[in-house]
Amino acid sequence: MSTITPWWRSAVIYQVYIRSFADGNGDGDGDIAGLRSRLPYLKALGVDALWINPWYKSPMADGGYDVADFRAIDPLFGTLADAEQLIEDAHRHGIRIIPDIVPNHTSDQHAWFQQALAAGPGSPERDRYIFRPGRCPDGAQPPNNWVSCFGGPAWTRVPDGDWYLHLFTPQQPDLNWQHPDVHAEFESILRFWFSRGVDGFRIDVAHGLAKDPELPDLAQAQIPHPHWDRDGVHAVYRTWRKIADEYPGDRTFVAEAWTDTPDRLAAYVRPDGLHTAFNFDFLMASWDAKVLRAAIDDSLAMLSSVGAPATWVLSNHDVMRHTSRYARPNVKRWIPNVPYLPDGPADLELGTRRARAAALLMLALPGGAYIYQGDELGLPEVEDLPEAVRQDPVWERSSHTNPGRDGCRVPIPWSGDVAPFGFSPAGATAAPWLPRPPDWGRRSVEAQTGDETSMLELYRTALQLRRDNRALGDGTMTWLDTPADILAFHRDPGLVCVVNLSTETYRLPDHTTILLVSGPVEDGLLEPDQAVWLKN
Repeated sequence: MSTITPWWRSAVIYQVYIRSFADGNGDGDGDIAGLRSRLPYLKALGVDALWINPWYKSPMADGGYDVADFRAIDPLFGTLADAEQLIEDAHRHGIRIIPDIVPNHTSDQHAWFQQALAAGPGSPERDRYIFRPGRCPDGAQPPNNWVSCFGGPAWTRVPDGDWYLHLFTPQQPDLNWQHPDVHAEFESILRFWFSRGVDGFRIDVAHGLAKDPELPDLAQAQIPHPHWDRDGVHAVYRTWRKIADEYPGDRTFVAEAWTDTPDRLAAYVRPDGLHTAFNFDFLMASWDAKVLRAAIDDSLAMLSSVGAPATWVLSNHDVMRHTSRYARPNVKRWIPNVPYLPDGPADLELGTRRARAAALLMLALPGGAYIYQGDELGLPEVEDLPEAVRQDPVWERSSHTNPGRDGCRVPIPWSGDVAPFGFSPAGATAAPWLPRPPDWGRRSVEAQTGDETSMLELYRTALQLRRDNRALGDGTMTWLDTPADILAFHRDPGLVCVVNLSTETYRLPDHTTILLVSGPVEDGLLEPDQAVWLKN
């Protein structure tokens, strides 16, 4: 274990949705080769690590979160040797690698599940998953009333009459974490990748592993919930923490853990548990000073009580991009597992202005932060994707009532004025797997580089200041006395962040220097929907 402050307490981690980041072989899908070619860009941006969405062998029923083999790379993305080379290259650039791990379920094509289907009811092979007989005399009804996060029932019946649980798609059967084989297998998977140099894991559905063994029907507002955020998950993570601690370099875990309260989230990051957890309360908050301040205060209070840093995030591969969420005068609070349908058409000028301010707010808060690929370009949600190209299972399972998550997964633009905007190599004939709006050339890395007014240069400057200024990153903060619609806080030593969420200009507090501002400041007045970092 390191004797200095662990890197992950202040890290800025960049999320790579690998299929949409960069296409190295010209087939229209992002891959490891493309990611390797863009490591200099990521180093220049100033991030500390990359979280990579699943790259394992998969039938891709849910974007790779249906894993058929956790020790193999899907051919869509490359080979295991390619992954090993990426880890080495990234480390040479001073960037750490954090792949996803998916412990709640496997693909229905995983060897274990295929063995379970072949073995039949009551077999040991089925005990690794959650198979049950149906209800009613003929077993024709599911074992209980649980529903899938993607719509429809959470149970599928197999030809021999048994039903199996899947909290997501039918192609993602849930594992039985009461079975010792499941524990042993994932401990082996962790060691497999730690020995190849990965610096940690992002844990998908970290709150979902423990189910009530009685599998009771779900009643409204039931506490404890029969399959989410049950106390049994923490024994798993205490074991995982011990494994991570065996390896040098402060290996780390970050949990995707949806909980009802901050104190429930804090249970995941106690000293003998996981290191960090995503701060979804902050992501889900509306553009409102009171709401944001409450999310910040509640998170910092609970996490500091267990000695853990906060981990802030504005967007990811599962939610509407925040540039578009903020692009409506009435910014609705985002609620998990409920389709986010914004009020009215997008005003992207408004959304971009707020997104710039939100970036400075997030990067000034104590702890670490995650940037979803394209955040640094100010990319909006692509809300008008043709129905024919949508691939998210949410779209089909909701009977086309929920547009799903494809709109935030559109490949990012690198250069040029026409598709594929530098996503694929010159001369490639295959179109990217999802289409981009025709005007995205102006949002490309090439178009924004060197433009001091661009979102990209704002992020680059903010991350440089964050590295150089010891007031930023892990630590504490003190709120300043301001009107209700203004957020202002001090970071020691000598940095103040002010965010104007009101409809009026706000006079800046006394300061010696403006370090960075999200938009023009004239006569010491901060415009609405803008933020500033001050030295005092």
